Amino acid sequence: MDFWPEFLAGSWGREFVAGGFGGVAGIIAGYPLDTLRIRQQHSSKGSAFNILRHVVSREGPLALYRGMAAPLASVTFQNAMVFQIYAILSRAFDKDVPTTDPPSYKGVALGGVGTGAIQSLMLSPVELVKIRLQLQRNITGNKYSSIHSGPLDVARSIFRNEGLRGMYRGLTITVLRDAPAYGFYFWTYEYMREQLHPGCRKNGQETFRTMLVAGGLAGVASWISCYPLDVIKTRLQAQSSTKYGGIVDCFRQSVKEEGYRILWRGLGTAVTRAFVVNGAVFTAYETALRCLFTNNDPAPISAENAL
Repeated sequence: MDFWPEFLAGSWGREFVAGGFGGVAGIIAGYPLDTLRIRQQHSSKGSAFNILRHVVSREGPLALYRGMAAPLASVTFQNAMVFQIYAILSRAFDKDVPTTDPPSYKGVALGGVGTGAIQSLMLSPVELVKIRLQLQRNITGNKYSSIHSGPLDVARSIFRNEGLRGMYRGLTITVLRDAPAYGFYFWTYEYMREQLHPGCRKNGQETFRTMLVAGGLAGVASWISCYPLDVIKTRLQAQSSTKYGGIVDCFRQSVKEEGYRILWRGLGTAVTRAFVVNGAVFTAYETALRCLFTNNDPAPISAENAL
């Protein structure tokens, strides 16, 4: 009966819960654009608008949300762990900074790199299932029907046909993508929020506008820094056979068949999604933290600060 009050009484519990709220907000805000990004990366032709029109007309608008259950089911725990790991590592990498002050930018960047590498262990199987669902298109007559009924069906199929190793297909490329990307992610957010609202890193009183813009720009910076690796990751995880022998082979074949432009295919969609999703993530996260810290009497967010 006393678990939740005790859990939320500590900073670990509050960071965990606030991170979960941020993750859910991000998934709901940007999932249709994520589906478009995945289909652009896996295809060699068609603009984002043409793919969107094709998907909606042939498969229905709900196809844009296909596979959302997998990340939505895990995102609360995953995002909660991301923010908690980051909170610990950003301090651990620069212990000279007093606990009363915000982490240094060096600690923020290194903490982000460590966080990205660790969370890849949780994220890789989830993204594998999500990508397989987002790309499945089975034509029966003149109609499109689903091959798999949902994320559990996909996971069972992968495990049955490819074993436990198959569930972690793309783990190495996920670590290579996420470690530097999360370093850019957290550093950009902390830097931009301070630039937009000087002093807010210490007093925590930035406006909704600052949260949205800083969070959005953090997402954009992280995606631009890792996008070619994300294209390779999508192609590796989309295959159920052995078309590609590994990361280098996938890179070589993709460039040979479609040119270097393929490594940036879908970037516009990804950047748009990144701004929307991460603006929502950080706004939900910071707002949840403020609500959970009400017992410490922080100044509330006023309506005048809202967008």
